[in-house]
Amino acid sequence: MAAQELNRGRLSEDALIARLLAPMAGPAGLGLRDDAALLSPPEGCELVITVDALVANIHFFADDPPASIAHKLLGVNLSDLAAKGADPVGFLLAMMLPDTLSDDWIKAFVGGLADAAANAACPLIGGDTTRIDGPLALSLTAIGSVPVGQMVRRTTAKPGDVIGVTGTIGDAALGLLLQQANPPAGLMQLAPEQRAFLLDRYRHPRPRNVLAQALRVHASAAMDVSDGLVGDCRKLLQASGCGGVVCLDDVPLSAAVTHALSMTPDLLERAVTGGDDYEILFCAPEQAFEALSAEAVRLGLPLQSIGRVTQGPEVVFTHQGGDMSFVHGSFQHF
Repeated sequence: MAAQELNRGRLSEDALIARLLAPMAGPAGLGLRDDAALLSPPEGCELVITVDALVANIHFFADDPPASIAHKLLGVNLSDLAAKGADPVGFLLAMMLPDTLSDDWIKAFVGGLADAAANAACPLIGGDTTRIDGPLALSLTAIGSVPVGQMVRRTTAKPGDVIGVTGTIGDAALGLLLQQANPPAGLMQLAPEQRAFLLDRYRHPRPRNVLAQALRVHASAAMDVSDGLVGDCRKLLQASGCGGVVCLDDVPLSAAVTHALSMTPDLLERAVTGGDDYEILFCAPEQAFEALSAEAVRLGLPLQSIGRVTQGPEVVFTHQGGDMSFVHGSFQHF
């Protein structure tokens, strides 16, 4: 982890690394006293590597709790590993910090990251810190391992496969709406505990790493739902050279989202295209789906069949007996 001076006049970069970051470093991080990490893959395994960047006021609100931002930063990367059937090994962290951040903010962020890393058994192994004149920007590279040849790809779905998804969809998208100006009436009429649930789902992804091993065994293809179920389903199926039929009536929804839709039905499109779900979208042959479903029940993680892979290339979404189209299928940066 480089030691470029931050010039913040408060906590120096050397102190930030030595006092706050080094205590959560794993053995491969060499105490964060070298220029690189030294990592040996587990015997018989390959490494799976993913990176995501989060920027203030694009991926999170600048005034979100710092521990929540840290939780999300690690969680979105762990979700990518889970969808590949990979077990976490460690992560690299890059922080571009504006001068406006206080030492207390940084300590709270690092504390939240340390808690999330410990819970996921995914230690820090290196990274970089620097000062930035623009908004807070964070980048995290997560490393996982899979037995050789067993990574679950996005490109290997087959016609006839069941399309399934874990957890519930739309919670985070509606939670984001709650943080914006003038939320829809259907959201403001929810009970306080339901609004709190949606906000929590937006701020704190729940990566499904517990299912990684079962996905390796049973899934033919998978990806995590980060940019919206509709758009990500199209991405997976098109990458596999297939089409599909997805019944939106079968998409699993939480009680809070179901209640909101009962008052404002138009929120359905936002729920299935808004993103930030960080659930696993997967395809599996019929018998493999049944085995995967049984394992998910054992693990306490619900999953639901929502459609079928077809010869393609068209991906059709149905709702209440008819086809449904969308203005935007998923979140787009550009």
